[in-house]
Amino acid sequence: MPLPLFSRRFLIFPFLASIALYRLDTFDPALLPSDALNYSTTTLPPLSNDRFLTGAELIGVGLLNSPEDIAYHRAAGLIYTGCVDGWVKRVKVTESVNDSLVEDWVNTGGRPLGIAFGLHGEVIVADAYKGLLNISGDGKNTELLTDEADGVKFKLTDAVAVADNGVLYFTDASYKYNMRHFAFDILEGKPHGRLMSFDPVTRATRVLLKDLYFANGVSMSPDQTHLVFCETPMRRCSKYYINEERVEVFIQGLPGYPDNIRYDGEGHYWIAMPSGVTVLWKLAFRYPFLRKITGLAAKYGFEPMIFMENAGVLEVDLDGKPMALFHDRKHSHMTTGVKIGRYLYCGSLLHSHIVRLDLLKYPAQKRL
Repeated sequence: MPLPLFSRRFLIFPFLASIALYRLDTFDPALLPSDALNYSTTTLPPLSNDRFLTGAELIGVGLLNSPEDIAYHRAAGLIYTGCVDGWVKRVKVTESVNDSLVEDWVNTGGRPLGIAFGLHGEVIVADAYKGLLNISGDGKNTELLTDEADGVKFKLTDAVAVADNGVLYFTDASYKYNMRHFAFDILEGKPHGRLMSFDPVTRATRVLLKDLYFANGVSMSPDQTHLVFCETPMRRCSKYYINEERVEVFIQGLPGYPDNIRYDGEGHYWIAMPSGVTVLWKLAFRYPFLRKITGLAAKYGFEPMIFMENAGVLEVDLDGKPMALFHDRKHSHMTTGVKIGRYLYCGSLLHSHIVRLDLLKYPAQKRL
């Protein structure tokens, strides 16, 4: 959506201030690895729905404040999602969105992001400010599991997955910037992210990988041998083999910047991308001085994440081969895609609802 004339004029002032203070400020963006600047079309799938919002239904309008992640409890028929106001909310899944019920369940006092289910009915929450939480007793008990590793506090606990043996795998997107300032981590272009595990038996927190570029979504493989995790500015997802403790690329050169990744139990992962690749993002990631100007402008009121568009969800198979892309140029800040039955449910870092798309009525079709 184009900015109103007044808004465009208002945005000039932060940029003028940032240019004036360019040499004085210590904010120092780095060159990104060349992999992040590869814009080939090899990850474009054969099927696409490029009008995702056409036919999309909205759930919980006005009752869900930025529902970032989605976890579905099949037995209960409930969606759990974390909102910016601290609430973990539950949404009853029904055939008609008009019959969906939204319940305020537990307020963490922070910002719940990633959500997964433990082996004994617990709800595991990656809270950006609090750390890794265990909510049990149907919401009556909230326990902090861990909030640091190797003597370094988490600044942005992001996503979590639970293995069949109960071990929790999670990401800290940045040990330098918190959720309120996460844009600076991406603009700085330096690897502050970590992939970690927490063993509920030994209570040990292990750093599995460090020096990751904004470590984001994480998902267990169906055979439990490895994790798939996302690095947002690198536009890639990688495999971490648990027993071998080794890493290999799962998919790279994505058509957007990945957030959460979810396995659907049917042989496919769904990778949500809050924004597609745009000319502005291409230029910013190639030239650090542009990211510095943007970062300085952000200190004076400019919101760098407004330049996001063409959000979508990419469906890939177990080998990382792209299958279908659901996206829309008018949409942004899509953070999670979860397939439940014939529907795709999508969370958001910006909007006040969950988006649902009927995949049978509005399927991805062959590209022209």
